[in-house]
Amino acid sequence: MNCLIVDDEPLALDLMEDNIKQIPFLKLVGACRNAFEAMNVLNEQSVDLIFLDIQMPGISGLDFLRSLKNQPLAILVTAYEEHAVDSFDLDVVDYLLKPVSFPRFLKAVQRAHNMFKMMEQVNKASLKTDDHVFVNANYSLVKVMLDEVAFIEGLKDYVRINMISGKIIITRMGLKNIEEKLNPIKFMRIHKSYIIALDKIDSIQKAQLIIKDREIPIGDGYRQLLQSYISNRNL
Repeated sequence: MNCLIVDDEPLALDLMEDNIKQIPFLKLVGACRNAFEAMNVLNEQSVDLIFLDIQMPGISGLDFLRSLKNQPLAILVTAYEEHAVDSFDLDVVDYLLKPVSFPRFLKAVQRAHNMFKMMEQVNKASLKTDDHVFVNANYSLVKVMLDEVAFIEGLKDYVRINMISGKIIITRMGLKNIEEKLNPIKFMRIHKSYIIALDKIDSIQKAQLIIKDREIPIGDGYRQLLQSYISNRNL
Protein backbone atom coordinates (compact mmCIF):
# COMPACT_ATOMS: atom_id res chain seq x y z
CA MET A 1 0.00 0.00 0.00
CA ASN A 2 1.34 3.41 -0.96
CA CYS A 3 1.04 5.69 2.06
CA LEU A 4 1.46 9.37 2.82
CA ILE A 5 2.13 11.16 6.12
CA VAL A 6 0.82 14.67 6.75
CA ASP A 7 1.90 16.26 10.05
CA ASP A 8 3.41 19.63 10.91
CA GLU A 9 5.49 18.19 13.77
CA PRO A 10 8.96 16.96 12.63
CA LEU A 11 9.22 14.46 15.50
CA ALA A 12 5.82 13.00 14.67
CA LEU A 13 6.84 12.65 11.03
CA ASP A 14 10.06 10.86 11.99
CA LEU A 15 8.26 8.46 14.34
CA MET A 16 5.63 7.63 11.76
CA GLU A 17 8.29 7.05 9.10
CA ASP A 18 10.12 4.63 11.42
CA ASN A 19 6.89 2.74 12.11
CA ILE A 20 6.02 2.51 8.42
CA LYS A 21 9.46 1.10 7.56
CA GLN A 22 8.77 -1.85 9.87
CA ILE A 23 5.57 -2.85 8.03
CA PRO A 24 6.29 -4.93 4.89
CA PHE A 25 3.01 -4.09 3.13
CA LEU A 26 3.48 -0.31 3.47
CA LYS A 27 5.47 1.88 1.09
CA LEU A 28 6.04 5.52 2.03
CA VAL A 29 5.63 7.83 -0.99
CA GLY A 30 5.66 11.15 0.84
CA ALA A 31 5.97 12.99 4.17
CA CYS A 32 4.38 16.44 4.23
CA ARG A 33 4.21 19.30 6.72
CA ASN A 34 0.82 20.66 5.60
CA ALA A 35 -2.22 20.01 3.41
CA PHE A 36 -0.85 22.00 0.47
CA GLU A 37 2.24 19.80 0.21
CA ALA A 38 0.03 16.73 0.56
CA MET A 39 -2.21 17.84 -2.30
CA ASN A 40 0.84 18.08 -4.57
CA VAL A 41 1.81 14.51 -3.70
CA LEU A 42 -1.73 13.24 -4.29
CA ASN A 43 -1.74 14.89 -7.71
CA GLU A 44 1.48 13.12 -8.68
CA GLN A 45 1.36 9.81 -6.80
CA SER A 46 -1.10 7.01 -6.26
CA VAL A 47 -1.85 6.97 -2.52
CA ASP A 48 -3.79 4.16 -0.85
CA LEU A 49 -3.47 5.24 2.79
CA ILE A 50 -2.90 8.61 4.42
CA PHE A 51 -1.75 9.24 8.01
CA LEU A 52 -3.17 12.64 8.82
CA ASP A 53 -2.74 15.08 11.69
CA ILE A 54 -5.77 17.27 12.46
CA GLN A 55 -4.42 20.53 13.86
CA MET A 56 -2.16 21.97 11.18
CA PRO A 57 -1.50 25.51 9.94
CA GLY A 58 -3.64 26.71 7.05
CA ILE A 59 -6.05 23.82 6.47
CA SER A 60 -6.95 21.36 9.20
CA GLY A 61 -6.67 17.65 8.56
CA LEU A 62 -10.44 17.20 8.69
CA ASP A 63 -11.09 20.00 6.19
CA PHE A 64 -8.37 18.61 3.94
CA LEU A 65 -9.97 15.17 4.01
CA ARG A 66 -13.38 16.65 3.23
CA SER A 67 -11.93 18.44 0.20
CA LEU A 68 -10.72 15.24 -1.49
CA LYS A 69 -12.95 13.89 -4.25
CA ASN A 70 -11.21 10.52 -4.32
CA GLN A 71 -10.39 9.97 -0.68
CA PRO A 72 -7.79 7.32 0.12
CA LEU A 73 -8.09 5.24 3.26
CA ALA A 74 -7.23 7.54 6.16
CA ILE A 75 -5.89 7.12 9.69
CA LEU A 76 -6.06 10.25 11.83
CA VAL A 77 -3.10 10.77 14.17
CA THR A 78 -3.64 13.59 16.64
CA ALA A 79 -3.06 14.80 20.17
CA TYR A 80 -6.68 15.93 20.52
CA GLU A 81 -9.31 13.40 21.53
CA GLU A 82 -12.28 15.77 21.00
CA HIS A 83 -12.18 15.43 17.21
CA ALA A 84 -13.04 11.72 17.24
CA VAL A 85 -16.77 12.23 16.64
CA ASP A 86 -16.16 14.43 13.58
CA SER A 87 -13.78 11.84 12.15
CA PHE A 88 -16.46 9.14 12.10
CA ASP A 89 -18.43 11.19 9.54
CA LEU A 90 -15.44 10.91 7.21
CA ASP A 91 -15.29 7.10 7.38
CA VAL A 92 -11.67 7.07 8.56
CA VAL A 93 -10.06 3.71 9.23
CA ASP A 94 -8.88 4.61 12.73
CA TYR A 95 -8.20 7.45 15.15
CA LEU A 96 -4.85 7.37 16.93
CA LEU A 97 -3.91 9.58 19.87
CA LYS A 98 -0.32 10.79 20.22
CA PRO A 99 2.01 9.47 21.40
CA VAL A 100 1.17 6.36 19.36
CA SER A 101 2.62 3.07 20.53
CA PHE A 102 3.79 0.64 17.88
CA PRO A 103 1.25 -2.08 18.84
CA ARG A 104 -1.59 0.45 18.44
CA PHE A 105 -0.11 1.62 15.14
CA LEU A 106 0.15 -1.96 13.93
CA LYS A 107 -3.49 -2.64 14.79
CA ALA A 108 -4.60 0.41 12.80
CA VAL A 109 -2.57 -0.38 9.69
CA GLN A 110 -3.67 -4.02 9.76
CA ARG A 111 -7.27 -2.81 9.72
CA ALA A 112 -6.46 -0.54 6.78
CA HIS A 113 -4.72 -3.40 4.96
CA ASN A 114 -7.73 -5.66 5.41
CA MET A 115 -10.02 -2.98 3.98
CA PHE A 116 -7.61 -2.39 1.10
CA LYS A 117 -7.50 -6.09 0.20
CA MET A 118 -11.27 -6.27 0.34
CA MET A 119 -11.58 -3.30 -2.02
CA GLU A 120 -9.05 -4.89 -4.37
CA GLN A 121 -11.07 -8.09 -4.45
CA VAL A 122 -14.18 -6.13 -5.30
CA ASN A 123 -12.44 -4.38 -8.19
CA LYS A 124 -10.86 -7.53 -9.56
CA ALA A 125 -13.99 -9.60 -9.32
CA SER A 126 -16.19 -6.83 -10.76
CA LEU A 127 -18.84 -7.39 -8.12
CA LYS A 128 -21.17 -5.04 -9.92
CA THR A 129 -23.93 -7.14 -11.51
CA ASP A 130 -27.31 -6.43 -13.01
CA ASP A 131 -29.02 -7.11 -9.70
CA HIS A 132 -26.68 -5.70 -7.05
CA VAL A 133 -23.73 -3.46 -6.27
CA PHE A 134 -21.41 -3.19 -3.29
CA VAL A 135 -20.84 0.16 -1.58
CA ASN A 136 -18.65 1.23 1.34
CA ALA A 137 -20.77 2.06 4.39
CA ASN A 138 -20.07 1.84 8.12
CA TYR A 139 -16.49 0.60 7.58
CA SER A 140 -17.59 -2.36 5.46
CA LEU A 141 -18.80 -3.33 2.00
CA VAL A 142 -22.58 -3.45 1.94
CA LYS A 143 -24.48 -5.37 -0.71
CA VAL A 144 -27.31 -3.31 -2.23
CA MET A 145 -30.00 -5.19 -4.16
CA LEU A 146 -30.90 -2.83 -7.00
CA ASP A 147 -34.48 -3.99 -7.36
CA GLU A 148 -35.03 -2.85 -3.75
CA VAL A 149 -33.77 0.71 -4.39
CA ALA A 150 -36.45 3.43 -4.59
CA PHE A 151 -34.23 6.44 -5.28
CA ILE A 152 -30.76 7.81 -4.60
CA GLU A 153 -30.02 11.28 -3.31
CA GLY A 154 -26.72 13.14 -3.68
CA LEU A 155 -25.48 14.95 -0.56
CA LYS A 156 -22.28 16.77 -1.55
CA ASP A 157 -19.60 14.07 -1.04
CA TYR A 158 -22.10 11.41 0.01
CA VAL A 159 -25.04 9.62 -1.52
CA ARG A 160 -28.07 8.38 0.38
CA ILE A 161 -29.59 5.21 -1.06
CA ASN A 162 -33.26 4.99 -0.13
CA MET A 163 -34.63 1.46 -0.18
CA ILE A 164 -38.30 0.57 -0.66
CA SER A 165 -38.23 -0.98 2.81
CA GLY A 166 -37.46 2.44 4.31
CA LYS A 167 -33.86 1.50 5.05
CA ILE A 168 -31.28 4.16 4.19
CA ILE A 169 -27.68 3.40 3.21
CA ILE A 170 -25.19 6.29 3.23
CA THR A 171 -21.91 5.94 1.38
CA ARG A 172 -19.12 8.41 0.65
CA MET A 173 -19.05 8.78 -3.13
CA GLY A 174 -20.30 11.10 -5.81
CA LEU A 175 -23.71 10.72 -7.43
CA LYS A 176 -21.99 10.44 -10.82
CA ASN A 177 -19.88 7.54 -9.58
CA ILE A 178 -22.85 5.51 -8.45
CA GLU A 179 -24.77 6.45 -11.61
CA GLU A 180 -22.06 4.72 -13.63
CA LYS A 181 -22.73 1.50 -11.73
CA LEU A 182 -26.45 1.47 -12.54
CA ASN A 183 -28.33 0.02 -15.50
CA PRO A 184 -29.72 3.01 -17.47
CA ILE A 185 -32.70 0.91 -18.48
CA LYS A 186 -33.77 0.69 -14.83
CA PHE A 187 -32.46 3.94 -13.35
CA MET A 188 -32.58 7.55 -14.51
CA ARG A 189 -31.08 10.76 -13.21
CA ILE A 190 -33.88 13.31 -13.10
CA HIS A 191 -32.15 16.08 -11.16
CA LYS A 192 -28.60 17.10 -10.30
CA SER A 193 -29.17 15.55 -6.87
CA TYR A 194 -31.49 12.59 -7.62
CA ILE A 195 -31.45 9.24 -9.41
CA ILE A 196 -34.70 7.29 -9.38
CA ALA A 197 -35.67 3.68 -10.01
CA LEU A 198 -38.03 3.96 -12.97
CA ASP A 199 -40.27 1.09 -11.91
CA LYS A 200 -40.83 2.68 -8.48
CA ILE A 201 -42.51 5.87 -9.78
CA ASP A 202 -46.00 6.28 -8.30
CA SER A 203 -47.04 9.47 -10.11
CA ILE A 204 -45.55 12.29 -12.17
CA GLN A 205 -46.39 15.97 -12.13
CA LYS A 206 -44.90 18.82 -14.14
CA ALA A 207 -42.00 19.65 -11.86
CA GLN A 208 -41.81 16.62 -9.58
CA LEU A 209 -42.63 12.96 -9.24
CA ILE A 210 -43.69 10.81 -6.29
CA ILE A 211 -41.99 7.67 -5.04
CA LYS A 212 -43.27 6.18 -1.78
CA ASP A 213 -44.90 9.49 -0.74
CA ARG A 214 -41.60 11.33 -1.33
CA GLU A 215 -41.73 14.35 -3.64
CA ILE A 216 -38.65 14.38 -5.87
CA PRO A 217 -37.93 17.42 -8.08
CA ILE A 218 -37.42 17.05 -11.83
CA GLY A 219 -34.59 19.23 -13.13
CA ASP A 220 -35.13 21.24 -16.30
CA GLY A 221 -32.21 19.57 -18.04
CA TYR A 222 -33.59 16.09 -17.33
CA ARG A 223 -37.30 16.64 -18.07
CA GLN A 224 -37.14 15.82 -21.78
CA LEU A 225 -35.46 12.45 -21.21
CA LEU A 226 -38.03 11.53 -18.55
CA GLN A 227 -40.87 12.61 -20.84
CA SER A 228 -39.50 10.40 -23.59
CA TYR A 229 -39.49 7.44 -21.22
CA ILE A 230 -43.10 8.15 -20.20
CA SER A 231 -44.29 8.56 -23.80
CA ASN A 232 -42.90 5.19 -24.77
CA ARG A 233 -44.92 3.56 -21.99
CA ASN A 234 -48.25 5.37 -22.33
CA LEU A 235 -51.25 3.23 -23.23
